[in-house]
Parts: sequence; C-alpha cells; structure tokens
Amino acid sequence: MKEKIPNLGKTILKRLQGIGIFNLEDLKQIGAVQGYLRMQFLESDRLPFCYYLYSLEGAILGKSWREIGEDRKRELRQKVSESREQKRIQKALPDLGPYPK
Repeated sequence: MKEKIPNLGKTILKRLQGIGIFNLEDLKQIGAVQGYLRMQFLESDRLPFCYYLYSLEGAILGKSWREIGEDRKRELRQKVSESREQKRIQKALPDLGPYPK
C-alpha cells in the first residue's frame, strides 16, 4: 500500500497485502471483521483485537481506533466470535456430501 491510512503501520499493512488487500478500497469491500479473520487465518495464534480489528475498523471509518465507541467494538468482537464458532461447528460436522433434492 502506498497510500497513508490512519491506524495501519508497516506490520499490519504487510499482513493485509498477504491476504490480497492492497488499498483502502479493498479493505472497505471486505470489512474489518473479514480482514481480521483472514489475517488471523495466516497466523498461528490469535491477533489482538485492539491492534488489528479496531485498527481496521478505524481505517475504514477514517479515524483513530480509540474513537470507536464501546458498542461498536462489542459488535465487532461478537461478529468475530460468531464466525469462529461457525467454522468450529463446520469442522466438527462430517462431510455429508451435497444436499439431496
């Protein structure tokens, strides 16, 4: 990324490029939650919410992550948790093949 984006330092920019996000428009298209989850998929351990998830959201909104309200932060964390739970359930279920008609 050549453009300066608030909240995003060298490390997070490099990780975004690793998941195919090369500019702010790419990030806006997938959103903070999917961006966070995709970066986390490439990492072996969990990424801190405040540095990654909130920074991505702040970048999309054009403000500091510190300016994001607690309700919105809670909503973002909930979406991440729901996505993780859904993936955990999908892994636990046997592959039953295509749904019969």
